[in-house]
Amino acid sequence: MKPLLKNIFWLVIIETLILTGGLVLSSSCDPGFEFAGIAVLSLSFTLLSLLTLIIFFIGQKKEPEARTMYILVALGIKFILEMVIALLWFFVAKKTGLTSVILFFVLYLAFTLFSILVVLKTLKYKPL
Repeated sequence: MKPLLKNIFWLVIIETLILTGGLVLSSSCDPGFEFAGIAVLSLSFTLLSLLTLIIFFIGQKKEPEARTMYILVALGIKFILEMVIALLWFFVAKKTGLTSVILFFVLYLAFTLFSILVVLKTLKYKPL
């Protein structure tokens, strides 16, 4: 399987696990957030990670000088769009409760770690 498709598959698995866990948690007890909140936030982080992976793997097909620029662009876009998501989540949607803040940063950490691990694993086998 191609590396991009393999990583998209793992991203979908992670998203499914997060949504399933959120549904079970929100239906069995009162965690302080609704399932719609976790669904919107995790789907936005999933789409952002997917965009990062696509840009990164397009850059892996280029020569080494362009490869570095693609990696920087992918991570830069990811960082900027995550800040936009944070702005929308905390200031526009007014999700400033403790559970909403913890939910945001746990999902941010999970998807950022996934993206960084994919980049590092790929660069380990195909250096700049």
